[in-house]
Amino acid sequence: MHEEVEVGARVTLAEVAKEAGVSPPTVSKVLNGRSDVSRSTRARVERLLEVHGYRRRSPSPPRSPLVELVFHELDSVWAMELVRGVEDVAKAHRTEVVLTRSGTRHAPAPDWIEGVLGRRPLGVVLVFSSLPAEVKQRLRSWNIPFVIVDPAGDPDPDVPSVGSANWAGGLAATRHLTDHGHERVAIITGFEDMLCSLARLDGYRSAMTMAGLPLDPALVRHGEYDVQSGYAHGTDLLAGPDRPTAIFAGSDLQALGVLEAARVRGLRVPQDLSVVGYDDVPLAQWSSPPLTTVHQPLRHMAGEATRMLFTPDDPGRAGRRIELATHLVVRQSTAPPGGAPRAPVGTGA
Repeated sequence: MHEEVEVGARVTLAEVAKEAGVSPPTVSKVLNGRSDVSRSTRARVERLLEVHGYRRRSPSPPRSPLVELVFHELDSVWAMELVRGVEDVAKAHRTEVVLTRSGTRHAPAPDWIEGVLGRRPLGVVLVFSSLPAEVKQRLRSWNIPFVIVDPAGDPDPDVPSVGSANWAGGLAATRHLTDHGHERVAIITGFEDMLCSLARLDGYRSAMTMAGLPLDPALVRHGEYDVQSGYAHGTDLLAGPDRPTAIFAGSDLQALGVLEAARVRGLRVPQDLSVVGYDDVPLAQWSSPPLTTVHQPLRHMAGEATRMLFTPDDPGRAGRRIELATHLVVRQSTAPPGGAPRAPVGTGA
């Protein structure tokens, strides 16, 4: 079955084919999502179709009552928070959620786009830092709205996205430690090619500078946002003769690794070492001791992204960026150097 299209008033299908250097049947194949067209030809034709204002009127086959949520990995606790946020809003719209694992932390795998065009969801929520131009063009050509949930990067300005205040979170975590009197404060953050890692690191550096403390490069570490990375870097940081008295970890999972590294070395938390995490996933309050952490509103972020899918005709949506606030949650993993833990005081900015 062929797709119906709105044809630009001045440009015919044959003229698009001529401009693209292909035959009209090839343009028809692109319009109908046929797979027997090379990637470069498809991209060239779809770009021209977009430029000349071709839009599909009535999709065929019909849209599936689904929201597709796409990750590069699904085995982290923060991923489950994002799933719950999408499910909350999808359920309110009587829509099911399908989960897809694809690609790297930067973008989905090249073959993902063929699958999503076949599934024809109502919209797509992607947990990536960016999207290739060809993927954006094809989703738009097929009128499939998409939004990036952005805990890990900085999407292109033409892509709607939802993120959080990473710099403010890094500042709050580090100020909490310096306000307790810590001068040797280490940070374990994510990879250097992730904007959230750099933003949290900048917040850390700003807080150290505000406290009049030197910035020691030996106290700055980059790694995965997982337990193993926290344990490895924590072990290394705590092995030196001039070890830090506090560590700000870029995720709660990293912080759990640091807690284990401290335990192995016979250090008490928080009497010998203060630890602050990031994300405030549910298990943070059940660690030993309960973890002081920066609350990143992962569930709210995913919910806002899903709501944007149901307002695709919003004229400001294409370049819309929502950034949600973070805040510090104080529990029992922080105290003054060599001191007893203070009673939790709730939350603070």
